[in-house]
Amino acid sequence: MLPYLAHQAAFGAVAAAGFGVLFNFGGRPLVWCAIAGALALAIRTVSQKSGVSLEAATFLAAAGTSCAAILLRRWLGPACNAIALAGCIPMVPGAFFGQAMLGYMSVAADTSGHSMSQLVASAQAFIRVVSIVGAIGAGLAIPAYLLRSRQF
Repeated sequence: MLPYLAHQAAFGAVAAAGFGVLFNFGGRPLVWCAIAGALALAIRTVSQKSGVSLEAATFLAAAGTSCAAILLRRWLGPACNAIALAGCIPMVPGAFFGQAMLGYMSVAADTSGHSMSQLVASAQAFIRVVSIVGAIGAGLAIPAYLLRSRQF
C-alpha cells in the first residue's frame, strides 16, 4: 500500500504543480500546489482503499485539502483557496468524461437501433463525472464557508 500511496501522491504533486503553472503561480506557491496535490490524492487513495466510493473519497480529499489550505493561510497568503483548487484539479475525472462522450458518439452513429446498453453505460459514466466534479466543488466550498470567520 505504501508504494502505491507514494506513487499517487507523487503524480498528484506533479499534476497540481502543472496546473499551478497554468494558473500563473510563482515559485513558492508552486511548491504549495504540489503539496496540496499530493495531499489530495493521498487522502483519496487511503479513503478508497478503506472501501469508500470514488465520489465520497473525492469529497473527503477536497475537504481535507481545503481545510489544510485554510489552516495554513498564514504561510500561503490570500491565494490559499486557489492553491487548494489547484491541488484538487488532478482528481477531475477525465477518463469517465471521455468514456461518456465516446459512448454518446457511438450511440449517435448507430443505425441499427440496438444501442441501449451503450447509452446506459455512457449515462452512468457522465453521472459519475457530474458527481465527482460536484464532490470537488462541495469539498472545496464547505470548509471555506465554515472556516471563513476563523481566517487569520
